[in-house]
Amino acid sequence: MRHPSEGVLRRLVDEPSGVPDADRRHAHDCPACASTVVTLRRDAVLAEAALAVNVDVDVERGWQRLSRGTTVKPVRASRIVRWRTALRSPVIAVAGVVALLAGAGVAAATDWLPIFRTEQIAPVSVSGAELVRLPDLSGFGDLTVTEKPGVREVADAAAAQAATGLTVPQVTTLPKGVTGVPAYRAGGRASAVFTFSAAKTAQTAAAAGQSAPPPPSGLDGSQFRLVAGPGLAAIWSTNGSVPSLIVARMVAPTAYSSGIPFATARDYLLSLSLLPQDVAAQLRTFSGDGTTLPLLISSDAMTSATADVGGVPATVVTARSGVVAAVVWVDHGVITAVAGSVSADEVLAVARGLR
Repeated sequence: MRHPSEGVLRRLVDEPSGVPDADRRHAHDCPACASTVVTLRRDAVLAEAALAVNVDVDVERGWQRLSRGTTVKPVRASRIVRWRTALRSPVIAVAGVVALLAGAGVAAATDWLPIFRTEQIAPVSVSGAELVRLPDLSGFGDLTVTEKPGVREVADAAAAQAATGLTVPQVTTLPKGVTGVPAYRAGGRASAVFTFSAAKTAQTAAAAGQSAPPPPSGLDGSQFRLVAGPGLAAIWSTNGSVPSLIVARMVAPTAYSSGIPFATARDYLLSLSLLPQDVAAQLRTFSGDGTTLPLLISSDAMTSATADVGGVPATVVTARSGVVAAVVWVDHGVITAVAGSVSADEVLAVARGLR
């Protein structure tokens, strides 16, 4: 039996639509290959939770430092910084194909229907075995990127604020071992349009041994407009390249539809039974009016907890190895996150001390 190379299996994680169908089927049915993909996905999720910001730094070196003492492999930098890959998450698809939107003016100008706004973030726990079985967004339709964010280094906090219009978080006390002044990155708007396809959905269901019911009227061919940004990040690094602490801020996710309500798309996708039952059950508990953004968490590699940051509920994510932690929250339409190779107590201390 010929097994796909590790490069092909890595592409299943990074860009599954680019892998030949035969290799996709083999990886799905072969226990050895499925186990390898589980490991690759687990590593990617762990790295995303700790360092999920658009920065042009040596992420692989950073991950090697953060994962010292663990048995996982370094993750490719492209997995961390690729916004398009993040949009292809099945959790995002089931939640209504959510992404960051610059403002309501886009919807008003094009008669888009507002279907989602982020008021809170909730973790969705997925085991490593479940991660490899999750379908990606390309199985439900087509995603066309229409604008790229143009993430770039800027001179200082003032330049980051001028480029994004966002207030730059000021850290009052750095954790032990984090020193120096941060580098700043800023990104503009990134936009995409996702078009739902009943034919692709039926093919995805058939590949999983299921039969997809006819979609609700109007869903086939409907479009979801996705616009991300702007956003910024302050990055403290070791030796000028390895991130040890990141404080990021961006406009909170919102989504618009060409006419299909949030609940219609969400309920149909969940009815397909393509997600593990416990994942679908977690998604069903979210607010029906489209205000909860799901945060994918690898239950094998990470734990999550709730906390309070300045009177606002926050989600704390910690690697089971204890080497990385992150906290994220939403306040007045803006998401702020603190992450790094520090403890959960330390990222919370940084978060609560921000000015």
